[in-house]
Amino acid sequence: MNTVDLHVHSNKSDGSFTPSELVDMAIAKGLTAFALTDHDTTAGVKEAVAYGQEKGIEVIPGIEFSTEYYGKDVHIVGLFIDENAPAFQKQIGSFVRAREERNEKMCARLAADGIDISYEKLLEAFPDCVITRGHYSRYLLDHGYVKSLPEAFDRYLGDHTKYFVPREKITPAQAVSLILAVKGISVLAHPTLYHMGKDNLSSLVRHLKEAGLVALEAVYSTYSAGEERQMRQLAARYGLLISGGSDFHGKSKPGLELGTGYGKLFIPEDILIALKKKRKELFDV
Repeated sequence: MNTVDLHVHSNKSDGSFTPSELVDMAIAKGLTAFALTDHDTTAGVKEAVAYGQEKGIEVIPGIEFSTEYYGKDVHIVGLFIDENAPAFQKQIGSFVRAREERNEKMCARLAADGIDISYEKLLEAFPDCVITRGHYSRYLLDHGYVKSLPEAFDRYLGDHTKYFVPREKITPAQAVSLILAVKGISVLAHPTLYHMGKDNLSSLVRHLKEAGLVALEAVYSTYSAGEERQMRQLAARYGLLISGGSDFHGKSKPGLELGTGYGKLFIPEDILIALKKKRKELFDV
């Protein structure tokens, strides 16, 4: 059976491989399609789609928005987006500026405690990227301040540390609206990772369904069989389709592979076919 991966990151956000390298990897893995869903940016989409066409594999233009819901960081994936829409790119630009402001403040806090870091040095180390905390962790590791990526988050980058600076975020419903405006399919990413409890998660899903949410990521790298079953049931309860993805980042998530996650992930092409059918119903495309 053909397989796909609908949640993948490149080095245009916090992944470690270029968009073109991901295309080659997806082909080597035997995937028929994958979605490039970098954090708050579509910078790698054009390259991935063009190279995918050349190599004979479908690359779905996507994005992953970081949003806030009652203090929780909630991610909304957009699939089949028109990344060239001017209003869409204007909004993404505002997200990038918010990240830049946050990054400058975080660098200042780290530097004040003797760490040789600045936003300019991060950009030099990771050119053409949307800088995330994943880049900070790699920088700290590469410069000998920590011995592992998890240690970087524990000591310097986690929400509980004195160096962390939150950034202004949109709500999940606003992200859904942005995706709908460019004829995209919105997906609530990895719901179990939010640890918000069964009732609160159901409330979020109901709220987003009313806003236009189409799918829920019910197949995911870290899910147990029981968690996948629960997510499928939650999707069915609210009339949502299911999506699935590895959330592949490359070197920052050791052992997690494109398409297969930690070895047991299996995302049948039927999931993608159903999402395409729904998009045609919604937008007549």
